[in-house]
Amino acid sequence: METTTWPRTAIRRITVERDLPVPMPDGVTLLADRYAPVGAVRPPTILIRSPYGRRGMFGRTFGRGFAKQGFQVVMQSCRGGFGSGGLLDPLGDEHDDGLATLAWLRGQDWYGGSLAMHGPSYLGYTQWAIAPFAGPDLKAMATSVTASQFRDAAYVGGAFALESSLMWTTLTASMERPFGGVDALLIPRRTRRAALSGRPLGELDVLSAGRDLPFFQDLLAHHAEPAAYWGRRDFSTSVGEVEAAVTMVGGWYDVFLPWQVKDYVALRAAGRRPYLTIGPWYHADVRHGRVANAEALAWFRAHLLGDPSGLREQPVRLYVTGADEWRDYPDWPVPGMREQRWHLRPGFALSPETPEAPKSSTSPESPGGPDSPGGPHDAGPGRFRYDPAHPTPALGGPVLLGNSEPRDNRRLEARRDVLVYTGPELRRDTEMIGPVFADLYVRTGTGHADVVVRVCDVHPDGASYNVCEGVRRLVPGDPPAGDDGIRRIRVDLWPIGHRFRRGHRIRVHVAGGAYPRIARNLGTGEPLGTGSTMVATDHEVFHDPSHPSAVVLPLAPS
Repeated sequence: METTTWPRTAIRRITVERDLPVPMPDGVTLLADRYAPVGAVRPPTILIRSPYGRRGMFGRTFGRGFAKQGFQVVMQSCRGGFGSGGLLDPLGDEHDDGLATLAWLRGQDWYGGSLAMHGPSYLGYTQWAIAPFAGPDLKAMATSVTASQFRDAAYVGGAFALESSLMWTTLTASMERPFGGVDALLIPRRTRRAALSGRPLGELDVLSAGRDLPFFQDLLAHHAEPAAYWGRRDFSTSVGEVEAAVTMVGGWYDVFLPWQVKDYVALRAAGRRPYLTIGPWYHADVRHGRVANAEALAWFRAHLLGDPSGLREQPVRLYVTGADEWRDYPDWPVPGMREQRWHLRPGFALSPETPEAPKSSTSPESPGGPDSPGGPHDAGPGRFRYDPAHPTPALGGPVLLGNSEPRDNRRLEARRDVLVYTGPELRRDTEMIGPVFADLYVRTGTGHADVVVRVCDVHPDGASYNVCEGVRRLVPGDPPAGDDGIRRIRVDLWPIGHRFRRGHRIRVHVAGGAYPRIARNLGTGEPLGTGSTMVATDHEVFHDPSHPSAVVLPLAPS
C-alpha cells in the first residue's frame, strides 16, 4: 500500500457522522461517531473505543483534534453505555467486540485500509485486547497510563487495591446520570468515606454508589482463584505478537506503571522498537494527556503518513524526579544500570554495606523511640504489630482518581506499626532509574499477612517524601517458611527515575498495611468480600548475616 504524505498544517473543516450502528455477532449494536476531514479521500483511520462516552471532551480532543490533522476518527462507545446495546461487562467483551468493529470498518466505503488506535487507561486496554489479532492494516498504536491486563493492578502484590477498584466501579455507575460529570468529582471523597466505614468489603459498593456494582463484586469473588475469570481479560501473553508500532506514555505515580513497563519489555524481547515516555504524572493528571496526544500525532504521521520528522531520536524519554529534567535513553532499563542492595541494618540503619560489616553508629530516627520493640539499641529483628482494627494508613502512593504526587510521610513514620530504616547523608547526587524490589526475611504471627515496603527521599529539613512502594500478600505456604518460621519474600515496588540529591538520605518503610489504598489484611484468610473477624499480627523483619534483608535499587551510571 502506498503511503500518502499529508501537510503538517491543520485542516480546518471536518464532517461528523453521529450514531453509526456497528453490529456485533451476538445481535447487539454498538454506536460510533465518525469525524473526517473535508476533501480527504479515504484517509487513515484512528479507532478509539471508550466506555466513557464519545462526545464532549473525548469528541473534541480525539475526534475533532485528529480529524483536523488529516485523519478520520471513529469514536465508539463500548457495550452497555452511551447508546450502545448490551450490558457492560468491564474488560470481558473488548476482544470480541473490538474484532467485530474492525470487520465492520473494513466493509465501509470510506475506509482506506490503514488503521491506528489511540487512547488512555481503559481506552488503551481496548487496544491491547485486539492488537495481536488485528491484521496487517493496523499500523500504529498510541497507549497511555494503561496495560495489557488490569488483574495485577486490581490485586497488587496479591492484595486488593480497594480504593482504586471502588473508585472505578463507582465512576462507571454514575457516568450517564444527570450531572454525571459533577458527580465524578465527588467520587474520590465518597469512595474513601465508604472504604473507611469499617464495613465488610462486599457492602462498600452500596455505600459508595448507592447500589450493587456487579464488577466490584466480581473483583471480590475472583481474588483467591483469579485464573478462570481473568483468563479472557488478560492479553499480556500476546503482547510480543503485536506487529503494529507502539508508543506508550506513563507516569511515575500511575496505578498501571509496573505493568505498562512489562509490556514495553515484552515488545523489546520480541524484537520490536516501541517508544516509552514516563513523566511526573499520576493517573488522573491532565498533563500526561497533552503529551500523549502530541506524541500520538507524531507517531501516526510517521507510521501512517510517511512523515517521521516529529519523532525523537531515542525511544525512551524519562523525567528524572529530584533532578527535575527530561532524559532520553536507548532502552529500558537504561544501559549501565546496576542493582545496588541497600541492607536493612540493626538500629534502623540502611546501608549498601553487607550485614557482616561493622556499624559504629545508629540512626536516631526510629519509630516509637528507644523503648519501642525493635528500638535503636536492639540488634535483633525489627518488630511491630499490625492491627486490622486500626490499620496502618497510606500517605500518598498510586491511586486511580486524585492526586498521587509524593507527600511528606513523617506523620506515618511516627507510628509504632511502621519500621523506618534510614541511610547516611549522601555525599553526592545519586540517581536511581529502573525497577525496584525488596528482598526480605520475615516472620509473621499468622500465616495471613501483608508486607508493605516504601522508599522515601529524606530532605535536609527532615521532610520524608515517598518515591515508590509495593506490597506482598502472604498466605500459608506461599512463600514457604523454614523450620524457624522465617520466610524469604520478594516485594516488587513501582519503578523509579529519581535523583537523591547530595545531603539527602534514602529511607525505607516496612509496614503491614496501606489503608484504604490496599484493603486491610484481616489476618484470618476469610473471603475478601464477607470477612469480618480481625486478628492482629506480629511481624518480624530480620537483618542479620544469615538473613540479609535489603531493598534493591537501580543505580544509574554517573
